[in-house]
Amino acid sequence: MTVIAWDGLSLAADKQCTSCGNPTTVTKIFRVPGGVVGFTGNEGHAMALLAWFRAGRIDADWPKKAGDDSASAIFATPEGLQLYSGEDGPNPARREDKFCAWGAGRDYALAAMHLGHTAKEAVEVACALDITCGMGVDVMDIA
Repeated sequence: MTVIAWDGLSLAADKQCTSCGNPTTVTKIFRVPGGVVGFTGNEGHAMALLAWFRAGRIDADWPKKAGDDSASAIFATPEGLQLYSGEDGPNPARREDKFCAWGAGRDYALAAMHLGHTAKEAVEVACALDITCGMGVDVMDIA
């Protein structure tokens, strides 16, 4: 499972990937042209989306979802957040919220940021309270 948090300056994510009950360590956020992108959902589709971001986000090259599962991308830029759903194609939704969070640890992360914590600290809180999140934290500023 996943927790990704945005505090308006940084995107932070846990590093746990669980498959068949076995947790492994992965990276979920990456620097790409124009900002930082984080992924939730299917790992194979996430890596296809990462390649799409690195290649310049050309609409015609949008990667199809992996079987029945898809990934979603959270793209943090100096101009704000764009959310790409594997189901919706290359047309992002925009968010204007001061802070946001996604994944299984979302509620813990949102509560932590509501209480004044950074995205990194919010992910640490979620990892402490949700057994499907953990294995460390990555954080990247958009500046």
